[in-house]
Amino acid sequence: MPWFKRVEKGIITPTEEKKETPDGLWYKCSCCKTVTSMAEHRRNLNVCVKCNFHERIGSAEYFAILFDENQFEELDANMTSSDPLAFVDSKPYPDRTKATQKKIGLKDAVRTAHGKMNGEGVVIACMDFSYIGGSMGSVVGEKIARAIDFARQNRLPFLMISKSGGARMMEAGYSLMQMAKTSAKLALLAEEKLPYISLLTDPTTGGVTASFAMLGDFNIAEPGALIGFAGPRVIKETIGKDLPKDFQSAEFVLDHGFLDFIVDRKQLKQKLSDLLTMLKPVVAEEPVVAREPKAAKA
Repeated sequence: MPWFKRVEKGIITPTEEKKETPDGLWYKCSCCKTVTSMAEHRRNLNVCVKCNFHERIGSAEYFAILFDENQFEELDANMTSSDPLAFVDSKPYPDRTKATQKKIGLKDAVRTAHGKMNGEGVVIACMDFSYIGGSMGSVVGEKIARAIDFARQNRLPFLMISKSGGARMMEAGYSLMQMAKTSAKLALLAEEKLPYISLLTDPTTGGVTASFAMLGDFNIAEPGALIGFAGPRVIKETIGKDLPKDFQSAEFVLDHGFLDFIVDRKQLKQKLSDLLTMLKPVVAEEPVVAREPKAAKA
């Protein structure tokens, strides 16, 4: 039985007097199609209240979740990409960069910062998929490398939050060089016995997966995240066979030994804090002096 009854029939509201529902009040889950208020969705950290689908979020949201009271100091905030190859597709690369920066307010596809997480210092680098698909270019590699150096100099653990479509084609070989650069910096971090935790979110693919994303002391992921090198469609067309159910999902990757565990976003901060507390004894109190390169023998 309806909760109201129309007493007077034939009521017609002129079009100019009709009121539109303001945008941004409701969220419809792309997985289960459940509709909830946007306020409730955000209180639940952009996770569906019914099916627990983890909506893709960016560095601003992750920093707000992880840093105490959202207080942090960003590193190398104004670093932007150059155009080493004079690359042009549907538009010149500098024009694409400027348009993207203006549209989403980010300088590149990664932000790095340091602050406190449950009272303990940490350095976090977080990728943003909204910036050219979270692609890895020279700036991404350099900012991650500098963040690792900051962690080494200040004896802090390092957390990398990956979300990327892979290497940035506009920078070609320069982009691929970042795989070696970041991997080498992580090796230095390991020599200092400082913890590195890699969080893989949806999606983590391409050269990012093939380098720093899978080199953590602990590799963890959010539920349902797509993790792989090439995408499922490319693999299926290459091998000519149907792929297993949920192929390249975080759960599939965990079952095949490439992840340590999967963590719900609502529990992420406490899980990370507990993990770093467990690893804390390996972190020395005194900072170390950066090593000078050894002179080559004649």
